[in-house]
Amino acid sequence: MLFRRSFTLACVATLLGSAVLSGCTAFTTDADAPIDRRVTVLLPVDALLLGEQHDASEHQVIERETVEALAIRGQLATLAIEMAEEGNSTAHLPADASDAQVQAALSWDDKGWPWASYGRAVMAAVRAGVPVVGANLQRAHMKDAMADVSLDAQLNDDARATQREAVRSGHCNLLPESHIIPMTRIQVARDRAMAQAVVKARQPGKTVLLVSGAGHSNKQLGVPQHLPTDVSVKVVRMRAGPGDATDGAFDVVWATPALPEKDYCAGVKRTS
Repeated sequence: MLFRRSFTLACVATLLGSAVLSGCTAFTTDADAPIDRRVTVLLPVDALLLGEQHDASEHQVIERETVEALAIRGQLATLAIEMAEEGNSTAHLPADASDAQVQAALSWDDKGWPWASYGRAVMAAVRAGVPVVGANLQRAHMKDAMADVSLDAQLNDDARATQREAVRSGHCNLLPESHIIPMTRIQVARDRAMAQAVVKARQPGKTVLLVSGAGHSNKQLGVPQHLPTDVSVKVVRMRAGPGDATDGAFDVVWATPALPEKDYCAGVKRTS
């Protein structure tokens, strides 16, 4: 999707403090707690969604550590990733497969998703004998999604309006208004594809880990909206720097150091 990184950043409300999971259990965002301890608090669960900020390198470190924390327990069912399209999988590869073999199996697009950023998490799963699957909508299906009016009914009115505004601002307010609805349908279709990948990979007693942008993991707008009710899920928002309180879009926040302020639309506006 055009302006993928700025879209994800604009799509997600930033969070601060603690979040409350289903029931009455509160989870703090202790930045000093090791990842395996943070993961333990969230288990057992069928699916764990990690929502990242794509340009925050510490988030990709956390993703690798989460893979390792689940794998060492024998609880990682599958690593599903936004960074590869559905239909791609490492399931047929041995645990000692090379990086090149894994990239080929996932039809990896290094220009869109630098292997240097995501390869360590992917290879940690492969080395543990855990399949890695592409979860994103196939690019070939995006045109059909743009015309699929049934996707408009996948969200309630408020969520649909929020997604449309996210598409608008995420494209730096440069999209013609006639493109907003079709582009929102693509976003919904991508979320639905990721949810389907999670369902397909589910195993009793284990956890499917989905790594995506934070906008996709948003409980009110994204992948959780498309999961069956019998799939238990916890959603982590990884946030670089401080932000406002959550309104229930995520179960817990894992904060990392703030990044330098950046206008993601500056270059786009200059060249438009």
